[in-house]
Amino acid sequence: MDIKISALQFTREVKSGNLSAEEFMAKTLEQIQKVEEKLHAFLSLNDNALKQAKEIDKKIKLGQKIGKCFGMPISIKDNICIKDTKTTCASKMLENFVAPYDATVITKLKQQDAIFVGKVNLDEFAMGLTTEFSAYGPSRNPWNTDYVPGGSSGGSAVSVSAFECVASLGSDTGGSVRNPASFCSTVGYKPTYGLISRYGLISYANSIEQIGPLTRTVEDTAFMLNLISGIDSNDDTTVDNHGEDYLKNIDSGIEGKKIGIIKEMIGDGIDPAVLSATKDAISKLEGLGAKCEEMSLDMVKYSVAAYYTITATEAGSNLARYDNLRYGYDFSVEGYEFNSYIEKARKKLGPEVTRRMILGGFVPSAGHAGKYFLKALKVKNKLTRQINDAFKKFDLLIAPTVPILPFKIGEKIDDPVALFLVDINTVTANLTGKPAISIPFAISHGLPIGIQLIANSMDDKLLLQAAHALEKTVKLPEVPI
Repeated sequence: MDIKISALQFTREVKSGNLSAEEFMAKTLEQIQKVEEKLHAFLSLNDNALKQAKEIDKKIKLGQKIGKCFGMPISIKDNICIKDTKTTCASKMLENFVAPYDATVITKLKQQDAIFVGKVNLDEFAMGLTTEFSAYGPSRNPWNTDYVPGGSSGGSAVSVSAFECVASLGSDTGGSVRNPASFCSTVGYKPTYGLISRYGLISYANSIEQIGPLTRTVEDTAFMLNLISGIDSNDDTTVDNHGEDYLKNIDSGIEGKKIGIIKEMIGDGIDPAVLSATKDAISKLEGLGAKCEEMSLDMVKYSVAAYYTITATEAGSNLARYDNLRYGYDFSVEGYEFNSYIEKARKKLGPEVTRRMILGGFVPSAGHAGKYFLKALKVKNKLTRQINDAFKKFDLLIAPTVPILPFKIGEKIDDPVALFLVDINTVTANLTGKPAISIPFAISHGLPIGIQLIANSMDDKLLLQAAHALEKTVKLPEVPI
């Protein structure tokens, strides 16, 4: 039996009776056992996965109503709550925290008979872009285990790339779905802000973060989006997509569409192999009938600074709850006064989280807010105006997802500024609320390169159509695991 199939293939095969959900789950768990020691994608596994798959097969045989996932094995980033399951955010602070409720996306997937095979690794509290900042050790890139898989949704990308699940859910605050998708050669989707409910996602930076799927194909992403998008009374930022079917007419193509090539995202510091792949992608889009033209978003050069200022401020507020009084671990208060207890308790937080919390306390503080936080908000607003103006002329925008190839584990961990700059091409979509997708496009020196397409707000369907058209022009080798 081949576990290297897409989500849509899986649903078709199980529905038709050609494939047993239990047998497929058993093979998936075998694959996890085989590769986990070297990849470390998972933080915990669902002990009932096989039993749940057996139940799906039983319901099919009895002709009972089955959800659209048919027992599909899906991994979940460990900052998304599943009731009665540990949700650690890859932090020692939440090492034993068991979620008391389901996130909305989990509720929706349960209703469609998805099976959550396990919770996957991430940078602690989703702060990082290599998965090296997990308190439980880094995940490794399936294409070369000496290299980072990207982050913060590194475990999600690794589990999909290494066939440890059929699809995954991650979260994207500044590229945390698209970055690892690019580094691991999977599809990674950041939806229009509000398209997918954030209820049950443990907050990092509420104003710009989104849950998004990682899959093997663009069609699978559309399938997942159909299941988890839409308005939610538990999240007032959600938008009504009127039950849009993202799979319908996905083959429409992009003939006559105008695509802007973002000049600032293919400039200084771009790896020659990434630049070459981007030019090839542009050429293929033109071959499909699109018109591509260089354009400028000059606020992009300030986007990373603005992004880290805004997200650190929101993180400083969101993570204030981790004082070991409301959330935390077993540590007696005896012998401490209030502030010294909290200071000692927070020693469990890792260096990257600590750095951002300190920054988040400083930049909005009295005497500094105007110089840093308010200025960052002005950059965000100006960048949004620029990209909105761009979409008056262009249907889509294109750039490499990440300007460099994956790098070795440990290579940049001590240089936070160099790491921050890896986000240069991805943060714009988050700051402006636009949908963006990374699709696998090339392999250079055995390492993947992803291409990013960005669309206007609520143009998610057009974005998926364009990505699907580009994806069909590419034939990549299989991951060497």
